[in-house]
Amino acid sequence: MNHIALKMLMGDKGKYLGIIMGLTFASLIMTQQPAIFVGLMARSYSFISDVGLPDIWVMDPKVQFIDDIKPMQETELYRVRGISGVEWATPLYKGMLKARLTDGTFQTCNVIGLDDTTLVGGPAVMLEGKLSDLRRSDGVIVDIDGAKDKLGKPASIPGGKSTPLKIGDSLELNDRRAIVVGIAKVTRTFQSQPVVYTTYSRAKAYAPQERRMLSFVLVKAKPGQNMDELIKRIETTTGLAAYTQEGFKQLTYTYFLKNTGIPINFGITIALGFIVGTAIAGQTFYNFTLENLRQFGVLKAMGASNGTLLRMILLQAVLVGGIGYGLGVGIAALFGFLMRHTILAFKMPWQLLVFSGTGVALICVMVALISILKVIRLEPAIVFKS
Repeated sequence: MNHIALKMLMGDKGKYLGIIMGLTFASLIMTQQPAIFVGLMARSYSFISDVGLPDIWVMDPKVQFIDDIKPMQETELYRVRGISGVEWATPLYKGMLKARLTDGTFQTCNVIGLDDTTLVGGPAVMLEGKLSDLRRSDGVIVDIDGAKDKLGKPASIPGGKSTPLKIGDSLELNDRRAIVVGIAKVTRTFQSQPVVYTTYSRAKAYAPQERRMLSFVLVKAKPGQNMDELIKRIETTTGLAAYTQEGFKQLTYTYFLKNTGIPINFGITIALGFIVGTAIAGQTFYNFTLENLRQFGVLKAMGASNGTLLRMILLQAVLVGGIGYGLGVGIAALFGFLMRHTILAFKMPWQLLVFSGTGVALICVMVALISILKVIRLEPAIVFKS
């Protein structure tokens, strides 16, 4: 009976391919769009992920996400260092400054100021130069994407390709010279602005002078120290907010979910993909069932039970669902692979495959139910009617 079910399904190649194409489209949309959404949301806290060494981030209580900087007085650093359970604490500056390029144009950059002594928070992957080179006079490290694109030297010919920054080239940050001493690989940020690393004292010189310059305090807990207790101790003693790395990521992630239209936009696209996929696959599969009612009637007249016919329809639905799901996920994965070196955000964790697989399964179940009801109500006598 399974062989007969497959022969019936593949007998009309046009409808067979139509069902698969509808499910492929639904699977593609339900995988690709969430993957872009997940990648975009991951970029919102990418800087936190790159700074992996500290256990706790300390900041002003009004901070809502990573780029919502509320500067603190530097005395807060020493207060945090004096709290029991803290192994070390270092300052971190993070701000948006304009860099003047060689042709006189300006480019906004994420400037990161690292502790002069330890350089905690620096890029983990250095492509050229060393992190310690930041201690050289006027030294800065630039991320590879910014060096190639937005901070590159303009082409001498209009419309030509820009020349990437290299070690030894210079920039101007707030009318102060900055010499490139290294090129690093960092995760793209949400705004995809170039990232420039320097020392904390030099970052303060580059930035417009303010009474408060300290963005964050990075804390490492002593071995065996309970994180929740240490966070509570820091907040009680200083009146500041303290989060673990995962807690700060969640704070940033939640802010973007609640205060931007990104989830709604992607949600509408995913829903449309589900609806269109259901409509195409459902209508085609239902028409396929209608055209094969006589065959199902013959099988009933020959003694086939409703349970047997039900298994035949489910087999057909599972087959086209599996093929459509595989093709859709494969195309989405290929798309992500081809876009890996572009500015597009794309991240496809295994949970996303479960999500799209569940969506395709729901489509197949709904399509199969419609056909099953038609077949169960079928009278075997239909085969004897003219």
